[in-house]
Parts: sequence; structure tokens; C-alpha cells
Amino acid sequence: MRWGQLTLVEDDPPKLDVGFWADLWKRCRCDAVCLSAGGVVAYYPTKVPLHHRSRWLGDRDAFGELVRAARAQDMVVWARLDPHAAHEEFYRAHPDWFEHDKDGSVVRHPVMPEMYLTCRFGPYNFEHMPRVVEEVLSLYDVDAIFANRWVEYGSFQICYCASCRRLFRERTSLDLPSQAYSDEPSWKPYTRFYQERIAELWRLWDATCKKTRPGTTFVGNTGGSVLNAMDWKTLAGLADTMDADNQGRGGVSPPWRNGEQAKVLRSVAGGKAIIGIFGINMATAHRWMRSVKAENEQRLWMAEGVANGFRPWWTLFGAEQSDRRWMPVVEEFYGWCHRNEAYLRNTDSLADVGVVYSQQTAHHYGKAERAARVYDHFNGIYHALVESRLPFDLVHDRNLEPERLARYRLLVLPNVACLDDGQCGQLREYVRRGGSLIATLETSLYDEWGVRRPEFGLADLFGVSVRKGRQGPLRNSYMRFEADAAGRRHPLLAGFEGTEQTVNGIWMVDVAATAPSGHPMTLVPPYPDLPMEKVFPTVTRTDIPTVYARELGPSRVVYFPIDIDRVFWEVLHTDHLRILRNAFDWTLGSVKPIEVEGPGLVEVTLWRQERSITAHLVNLSNPMMFKGPLRELLPVGAQRVTIAVPAGARVKAVTLLVSGAPVEHVASAGKITLTVPSVLDREVVAVDLT
Repeated sequence: MRWGQLTLVEDDPPKLDVGFWADLWKRCRCDAVCLSAGGVVAYYPTKVPLHHRSRWLGDRDAFGELVRAARAQDMVVWARLDPHAAHEEFYRAHPDWFEHDKDGSVVRHPVMPEMYLTCRFGPYNFEHMPRVVEEVLSLYDVDAIFANRWVEYGSFQICYCASCRRLFRERTSLDLPSQAYSDEPSWKPYTRFYQERIAELWRLWDATCKKTRPGTTFVGNTGGSVLNAMDWKTLAGLADTMDADNQGRGGVSPPWRNGEQAKVLRSVAGGKAIIGIFGINMATAHRWMRSVKAENEQRLWMAEGVANGFRPWWTLFGAEQSDRRWMPVVEEFYGWCHRNEAYLRNTDSLADVGVVYSQQTAHHYGKAERAARVYDHFNGIYHALVESRLPFDLVHDRNLEPERLARYRLLVLPNVACLDDGQCGQLREYVRRGGSLIATLETSLYDEWGVRRPEFGLADLFGVSVRKGRQGPLRNSYMRFEADAAGRRHPLLAGFEGTEQTVNGIWMVDVAATAPSGHPMTLVPPYPDLPMEKVFPTVTRTDIPTVYARELGPSRVVYFPIDIDRVFWEVLHTDHLRILRNAFDWTLGSVKPIEVEGPGLVEVTLWRQERSITAHLVNLSNPMMFKGPLRELLPVGAQRVTIAVPAGARVKAVTLLVSGAPVEHVASAGKITLTVPSVLDREVVAVDLT
């Protein structure tokens, strides 16, 4: 439940104070630890040929000493291996086991050019590293092998070594593509080959673990992103547990990125434990690995992960710590986690909104730069839901079976362009069973390989037919608010009294209606924005809808042929947020598992445990929300919280787990209502049930 990781550096062994780390684990209430064993450098007396033993190891067994200290505290222990690079001696012995560029030259390490990058899919990982795995598990009492940088998972990479060329040709009868995300016939088969090879490596290392020491497992480090090159669904089926390495944020990035990673893993992991790795160091492109993250930045980052289901895992570099400011921060947070462990052992998410994300869309919807724009659509919906205080899960596009979707009353598809016929059928069945749907722009217009369809795969649900496809950019374009024959506006326009229009999206799909639906907004076409004297429309009104709102029995479907989600993420226009929030409210109706009313921007998640419900309130109201690190935590005022109580359950007690402040609640009509006086970084409302 509470993890720590000590990543040793090569000159650590003579300086390693095992007692210091054992004491720190105890103070942090860690019940699990990950320790450097080998790979780039071995921290034990290895006998595997060419496995580089630390030049400073001497007669010590640094790894073994740390393992024994952790076991003395009855901790789970994982052995860390890093196979991504090797030294000159290994390269001279096996030059073809290393990464090569398309010109046939070996690829040197970008930071340490005296070393070489290994080929992740060749004999180094498939022959040499299994020997290391066997040795570690034969010599030491550990529970798992954890591999860092075992593959490149952030994007598809191409190695042109002899092994990769041969293997790809054997499997596809094709040559490797000359570059990633190309239009060459070999590119799409390569993406499948890449994912299959990752899965094969996982299976091999896991089988080696289980054969060498029964009961152990392999866990490969992953990034957790919705754009990840790994096949999440396949790996989730192979893994006994999953982790996401997201050590912090740099540049322009919201703090909910940590929670997002947790949602990604939960979308495929089922009931398996998920672990969130966060760095003690600052996460920047400058790679200050011995830095310490600002105190309040770290607090919020940890809170975000735990609020979304992560088991926290701190990681740092080097046995000597000259900057120890991080220790009290982590000790305090982990101590709180330990005291409230029963309320963090979640058995189920109680969110009734699911956001569908699509790896196949990210990989095959145009070029890589368009994939990045796909993430902007996703980001816009994610942000709008957070700001609307609606708990939500992420849903992998290959996990659309009826039994998985039955928990959700609303699915949102932010430009999920690439869907196969089966996936479209599953979404159609979801709506037939009473589920509601919101979709944007080119959702379902392409098949799973990014090939344009002549018609939307979900045209019957949207009530439209595509005509000319995507149009734009629509500079200085607007949406006019419409009313019905009785002068009434659609609920999507709630809160827009006093105005007849708002800004449009930038891209729009040219569609024609094929079924009755509401058209609350229509297009005002682009008109000049310069010179100032020409800033007036020549066409003030059209019959071209910018939204289609349909009622299909108990289901409601909203289709935006515009990129309202992407533009909201880009410019954060409050009108776009209001429209999206109204769409959420209209499709969900009045029944919600939780409602939180009060000032500020507060993220809400809702969980079930064996004997309780917990609502996490994470305070994101901060001038540094989009660009850390946080300077200070700024409390928000009273939050009125209403939680639906599961049928047949009775409320035994309500507690505020962070502040410890007394709280009274009122029970009525299957709900409880209470007031949280204030939220600094986070508050957790615990509802004990009988």
C-alpha cells in the first residue's frame, strides 16, 4: 500500500548506510520497497557473463544487505533491473545485440556516449537478461522483478539491427519502415509487431520469474499515458499488478496528470492493484535528478494519485541524500495513508460517467501531430468533467463489453475517430440498453486502422450523415443560440440569458441531419477580423447546427460536429465549459452519486470499500494549477456534499479523514448531506456503512 524505491548509483556501495534506509522505511510506514539489483550496473556479486558489476562494490553485497533489512521489517521486496544500456565490453562481445539506426550504425547512449543503447527486442533482452533474472531470484528472497526502461513505451521506436530486420521480415514479409508514423505500407504492421514484441518480452520475463522462484512475478515499468505505444489491454491481461511512472509535472501541465495515469491503469487492470510512482526530484527536461520537489507541489501530486486509486511509490536516486527536505513531507502523507488504510483499500469506483479513450485513434488517426491533437480533445473533456465536479472513469476502447459499460449512465467520446465495426456495435447496444452518449467531431468516421469510412460508424446514433468531412480552420466564427417554436431554449443553453451567441470551434465536420433532433446552436460562418472596419458578418444566420441533441427512449445522445472539447482545452472559454457542463447534466438527468457545491476548483472522486464509501475532494484552486511548482496551498471555503447511500445500507458514521474536524450529516431519501468546512490540499469524507 505504501512503496519506496532506492535507485542506487554506481559509486554508492562503499557509502551505503543500510540502517539509515531501514529507519526511513519504518518512519514512512512503507510496507513495500523496490531496490536496485542489476542491469546497467550490478549491485551484488553477479556471475552472469558481461553483467557489469559496480566498480565500487568491493566485497559488499549492497543489494543483498538492503533486501535483508527490508525483509526484517516484513516488507514486500522487488528487485529493480534496467536493461536499456551496456558498456563497451559487452558491445565488443555482441555488437549485433545493440540498437542501430537505419544507416546501420550502432546507437550510442545520448547522455553517456561511451555506453550503448541495447536493442529492446533482440537477444540482449531475450537471452542475456533472463539469465540475470534467474540469478537474482535464485540468490535473493524477493517477490518480483521490476524492470525500468525495459522498452520504449512513450512512442513507437524503430531499431534497425540485424535481429529486428530479420524478425520483422519473417513475420510480415516487409522491410522495416524508414521512419515512424510514415505512409509506408510497413508502418501499421510495424505498430502491431512492436506491441506484440513487448507482450512477448513480458511473458518471457514473467515465466522466468515463476519458474525460478514460484510465487514471484514480473512488472514492467509503464508510463500510463492514453497515447502509450504499449497495448494496455494485452499487458493488463499479463500483469499481476501494474504501475505507472509519472514522477511529476514540468512545463504547462495540470496536477491531475497523476490522477489521469491512475484512471488509465484502472481502465484495464480490473481489480488488480495499481501503483503510482512519483519522484522526489523535480520533473523537468533539465533532469535535475538530485533535486527535491517543492513541499506543496509534492503534497498535491501525492493527493491526486491516491484520490484516483493509486498506491503511492516514492523514488529517488543515490544512497547519499544531501537534501532531506522531502522526508517529513512523505513521512506525514504516508503516515496518514497508514492510519486510514482501510479507507484506501478501494473495491470499486462509484463513478457513473466513463470517458472513452482510444489507443488506436492515437496511433492511426493521421500523423503523430494529429495524435497530439487527439489528446487535446481528451484533455478538454477531462478538464470539463473535473471542473464540473463529476466523478468519472476512463474506458479503454477495447473494453466496451456490456457488462463493463453497465455501470455507466453516460459515455463521452472526445473525437474517438478510429473505431471498428464491433466497437460501434457495442456502443450502439449500450445506448439501446439505456445509456447516454456525448461525442465530438470525427468520432467513428475511421476504422481501427485509420481508414476513412464513407459514413460515420455511429451515424444512426448521431442522427447525421457526413457530407464533405472536416472543414476549417473556422477563424472568427460563432454559434447562434436558437429557440423552439414556443420560444423555449434547450437545456444545453441554460445560463446563457442575455446573449444570442458565443464563439464557435475551429474545426467542423460538414454533416446533414438524417433524423429528428434538437438543434440548440447554429453556425455563424467566419467573417473578417481585420481591418477593424470590416469586422461584421455578411451572413448572420444559417440552418447549419453545431450540435445535435437526441432522445432515444431513456437514452440521450449529444453530437457536436465541432471541436468544442479541443478548443476548450486550448482557450478555456467559460462558455464552452458551460455548454459541456450542460450536456453532462442533460444526458445524466437529476440522479447523481455525489454532488459537491462550493467555491473553487475541486476534483471529486467516489469509492466503495468493503464497509465504507469515501469521497475525495482535491483542491486544485491555485494560481500555479497549470504550471508548477505550487508555492503555497490556498484553502477553499465550505463545500456542501451530498452522497447517495447504496440501497440496503445504513450509515454508521461520517468522518473527515484529513482535518479530523467533527461533521454532522442529515439523512434523507437515500442520501446524506454534510458540510466540509474547508479544504486545504485535500479532504476525504468517509461514510461507514452497516
